[in-house]
Formats: sequence, structure tokens, C-alpha cells
Amino acid sequence: MREVGRFNRESSTVTDLESIYTDWETLARSVADYVVSRQNNDGGYTFCRGAESNAQDTHYGLAILDLLGAPFPNVKQTIKWLCEFVPDSLYSHYHVNKALKLCGQGLNKSLKAFLHSLRLDKENLNTDVYVEVASEFETVFMTTELINMAGTAINRQKAVKWLLNYQNKDGGFGVNGNSNLNATYHAVASLFNLGYPVKLLNKTLEYVRACEKPYGGFTVAPNIFSPYMEHTYYGVTALSLMGENIKYPKKTVSFVFNCRNANGGFSRSEVGISTFEDTFYAVSILRTISRW
Repeated sequence: MREVGRFNRESSTVTDLESIYTDWETLARSVADYVVSRQNNDGGYTFCRGAESNAQDTHYGLAILDLLGAPFPNVKQTIKWLCEFVPDSLYSHYHVNKALKLCGQGLNKSLKAFLHSLRLDKENLNTDVYVEVASEFETVFMTTELINMAGTAINRQKAVKWLLNYQNKDGGFGVNGNSNLNATYHAVASLFNLGYPVKLLNKTLEYVRACEKPYGGFTVAPNIFSPYMEHTYYGVTALSLMGENIKYPKKTVSFVFNCRNANGGFSRSEVGISTFEDTFYAVSILRTISRW
């Protein structure tokens, strides 16, 4: 039986994909310990010890434990913290309600009223993408997720038509004719949430494939060299939504494990600090590949 310690930055290749999952319980225990060690006394989570609990880390912390099949510690305290949290933005509504759902709870009482104030059009589009924002369609993705969770009625056909207007000639999605994998993933996931048959997006599939690297992982655009964890998650998940597998599973699993730190968490690249977001991406990638 292999020890998890074998999967570190000293190992840059994976020769037997099946053996990666031989000792999944040990890996899961290590990652779960990392997450649980970041839970605060109020029941919420933060990836940085000593910091206040926040909605995003609480959502990702619970999502990681859920993927690992691990129990939620002090779950009653976590539910209390979530119920007392007052969402004031789309992001906080998204993370709080996703976390509540993971805990088996009902949605935040203010969610439906908040959703009725939103529109799936240019007012819901981030055309100015800053470092903190994953893509110009991230808010659209979050909105469609919440709409489905809340059972809110919308004109899905109109929303689909609007989104498809941002598909570019290369098959990718992005504003001003500039495609990138982040925007492409969030557009594909939004279309999927709206009930559109994303398996028919053949040109988009070609674009996502062009971002996949034979040495492992995905890049934000085809002509970029260095893969990162979030781009790899977007690529793997987009392909999964379109009913496709990745071409280089061994190399991609190697990339993911090379981003693993001694504390049990994962970072964005081979050099970096562990975060709950990157750890969620990493565990999701490993789980998705294991099902193929």
C-alpha cells in the first residue's frame, strides 16, 4: 500500500493511474484533517488560521469534506453560523446557500427575493475582470445555480440565446471576441444549468481540448504554457459536462499531486500556499478522473 507521502513535489510522473487511488482513505484523511484544523469555534471555516470565518471558505470546506465522504464536525454550530450570516451580494448568497444545502438545510430566507432582483443579461455580466473574479460569466453561473436551487422561474430560452451570443469563432466564450477557458467553463456550466444540450457544442469542445496539455493540466488559453489548478478544474469539469474524458489523465493527476503541500491542502501551482478553493478543485479533479 502506498503512503500519501509518496505523492509530493519530488514525484513529477505517474506511471500507474490505478495506484493513485489505492490508498484513497489515507489521502482523504490527510486532506480532511487540513480542512477540519481550519474550523473556528463559531462553526465557520477559514483557510488561514486565526482569521475570521467567511462564507466562501465555509462552503469550500464543507464541499471538500463531502467529496471525501468525511463527516462535518460541529455541524450544528456551522448551521447556526450560516443561518446568522446576512448575505449582501451574489457571491455571499451563493456560498451561504451552497453550504446550507450541504448541511441538509433549507435555503436562506432572503434568497428568492434577491434572485427576483437579478437579470440574466448585460447587467449580470462582468466585462471588467479583475484578479479576484474568475471570469466575466462567473456571476451568470452562480445565478443559474441559485435559480435551480430555489426553483425560480425564468425565461431559459432567452437566457440561452443571450449566452450563445458570446461564443466566438474559435468555439470558446468571452467578451469582445476574446476567448478564455475560465469564461468558456462558466458559460458551458451556465448553459447546462439552463437545460441546454452542451454536448452539441462541438466547436467549444475543440477549444477546451486546445487548452489541454500533454504534460498535464489545462491552461487559460491554448497558447499559454503553464497550467494552474483552477484552469485544470475548469477544463476537466467542462469536458465532463459535455460527456467527454481528458486525454492525459496520468499527467494531469501528477500535476494535481505536485501542487499538494505538507499540511494536506493543495495550492494553485507547484509553488504556493494551500487554499480551500484550490483544495476543492484538486479533490474534484481527482474524483472526476477516478470515475472515468
